[in-house]
Amino acid sequence: MPKSVLYTFFSLLLLVASPASSDQTEEKTPKITLNFGVVPQQNPTALAKVWTPVLNYLSQRTGYQLLLQTSKDIPSFNQRLRTGDFDIAYMNPLLYATNKFHGYDVFAKEKDTFLKGIVVVAKNSPYDSLESLRGATLAFPDQDAFAATLLPITHLQKAGVPVTPFYVMSHDSVYRAVAKGLYPAGGGVIRTLEQADAAVRDQLRILWTSPPFMSHPIAAQSRVPEKIIQKLLNAMVGMHLDPQGMALLKGIGFKGIEPATDNQYDTLRALTVTSGGNQ
Repeated sequence: MPKSVLYTFFSLLLLVASPASSDQTEEKTPKITLNFGVVPQQNPTALAKVWTPVLNYLSQRTGYQLLLQTSKDIPSFNQRLRTGDFDIAYMNPLLYATNKFHGYDVFAKEKDTFLKGIVVVAKNSPYDSLESLRGATLAFPDQDAFAATLLPITHLQKAGVPVTPFYVMSHDSVYRAVAKGLYPAGGGVIRTLEQADAAVRDQLRILWTSPPFMSHPIAAQSRVPEKIIQKLLNAMVGMHLDPQGMALLKGIGFKGIEPATDNQYDTLRALTVTSGGNQ
């Protein structure tokens, strides 16, 4: 066999046997996964429907993998917060402010929005004031729910209107129970009422609205590096500037997301609210 042919043959052999390019063989850096907890004001299915697309969007913008985490009810969710299960969490503002969840620091919140508690009644019910609910059993989502439970109960107590709270585990459950006539009234917040199923929402009216307070914080566990938090914050803040991001924000009832600091929750730390029991 001629030398030139042998040379070509061995050259091809070496080419085939040579390692692939560094781009092909270099192992990809494992994607950072962040468990993102969302307080279950709605049932888990409804929550996943609106929040999963938001987290998918943020995953694409940051390169991190954000996984939605919630629980069957608010008490279960709060327990997971207490044990630090979530890397990032959208949580109760009063429990955050009073340091019930050690290790979490706020970095963002809903943009240009304050939290207002409400008391709802059936649209055609005879109740025309909180006084008319004297002695009644009212539905509330959870004993620690700030705007939906503690604000109305505290207001009722200060007004000298005794009621008995009954906890039905979520805002959606409150609205359904009142719409069905199981309870004469119940506590919630404006945002979750607006997100409630139209067939339920259209059977209700708002009897009372609280003053405004700082909205739910989005907080990070102390184990999450600052550079990750900053990249996530940048992606969150930019959502309302992007038509796709804005459409997703509307799904969770947000106008946008903005930076937040711990001292913005000082007014809640000075607030005295009263739990109505644990039924």
